[in-house]
Order: sequence, then structure tokens, then C-alpha cells
Amino acid sequence: MRGTGKADIFVMLAHPVAHAKSPGIFNEIFEQKSLDSLMVPLSCRPEDFETFWAGITAAENIRGVIISVPYKVAVYHKCTAAHDRAARVQSANSVRRLPDGSWYADNFDGVGFIDGLNAGGHEIAGRRILQVGAGGAGASLAYCLAEAGAEEIRLADIDTGRAEKLAALVALVFPKCRIHVGEADPSGMHMAINATPVGMHAGDPLPLDVSRLTPDMTVVDIIMEPAETALLKAAKEIGCRIQPGRPMMDFQVRAMSEFFDIERKGRGNG
Repeated sequence: MRGTGKADIFVMLAHPVAHAKSPGIFNEIFEQKSLDSLMVPLSCRPEDFETFWAGITAAENIRGVIISVPYKVAVYHKCTAAHDRAARVQSANSVRRLPDGSWYADNFDGVGFIDGLNAGGHEIAGRRILQVGAGGAGASLAYCLAEAGAEEIRLADIDTGRAEKLAALVALVFPKCRIHVGEADPSGMHMAINATPVGMHAGDPLPLDVSRLTPDMTVVDIIMEPAETALLKAAKEIGCRIQPGRPMMDFQVRAMSEFFDIERKGRGNG
């Protein structure tokens, strides 16, 4: 039976939260595995975040939280410890409760992204990559692409200062990767990645200059819905290999499941 008094409760936090896929995905996993667990989508206004997080922390049976826009940075700073993946970008997309009631942060955006690319047979090592977007998810992706051996990363973002800061930080950790800020122009690149929310809504502009794409390029979009964005449609028409956002989520779910220990393997019967 699910939903008993002994249930593990997980939260998906975003604002807004209606688009979030994680609650449905995890609740289906809990059902399939006959786990006494629930994931609940919750939202709050940014001005109410402090009150909201105090309540989450006070609710003792909340085991973990998945975090999306705009709270990844704010939640990270509520944690007492973090994995290096989260610490280097100062951003969390998953937190779990420690035995003393405090929170531990991790970030699986980059992990899921790289694992999804590998599963799709897309090479990263030695590749020149255009990445559009240097925000929360984009920061994680940039570090993980450099770690995976990308030769060059061209970062493009509407906030040039943010992109320049990210490029400098990544270069410090992975000096072998040539990372710099430029235009959303895929010319000369092997791969082009959209790491922004541009494309989620009908009528959104294209996030990069598709007229510069060539059939030998790979185009990746981290957006899950629509499954085939306008960018991916345009790239496919040109003859590019494409990768949608769902594999990134699927591999994140695997990593998050282990992070949360949803099957309670490390907790006995607790």
C-alpha cells in the first residue's frame, strides 16, 4: 500500500510547477516498484520562499526535494553540505535530508545530459560545441562537457556577464578545454546545444542561428515539451543528427533515485 503513515514523501519545487514531469515519473516508479512513497508538486511565490523552506524543513517525513527554476540557487544555500557538482555551480536540483535534519545538495543536470548523449552515441571528447544558455542548467552542462573532454565550448547567453563568469570558472577547473563567450552561431562547431527555455512555447524565437547549421552537425535541445522543438525540427530538415530533452531527464531520474535511496537499501526498514 502507498501513502501510509510510514511513506517517504518527496517534493518537486518550481514556480510555476504545472509543467514539471518529475512527480508523474517518480510516482509511476513508486507504483511499479510497490514503494510506499509519494512525490508532490509544490510551488510558492519567490517572495514567500523563506517561509516555504522553513515549512519543508520542519516537515520531518519529507525525504528529499527536486528543485527547478527559480529556486536552484536559493535551495543550494540552505544546505549544510554538497557534492562537488553542486558546489562548483552553487546550484542544486536535488537535495536530501541528512540524519540530523539538515540538507545535502547535488546537481544532476550535467550528469543526465552527458549520460543521455553517450547513450545516443554522440561524441563529446575532442568536439567543438556551441552552448546557448549559461544559467542554472547551462552552468552544469558546461562543466560536464569540459570534464568529458570537449575541445572547445562557445558560450552564448543574453546575459554576457553571466556567460563570461561561467567561462572563467570552467576554465579554472578544466584548463584543457578552450571555453569562450560568443554569438549563438554554430559555424565551425560539431555540436550545438540549446540549454535555455526558449522553445517551450509556440511563437518562441529560435535560440540559435539555424541558417549556419550544416548536415554534419549534431543539435541538442534540453527542453522536454514539446518533444521535438522548432529548433530540432529545423535541424532535422537540414539533415543534422538531433537529440531531444527526454534522455537527459531519464538519466537524471536514475541518478536521483539512487541519491534519494528510494528503495531504502541503505536504511534497513527505516
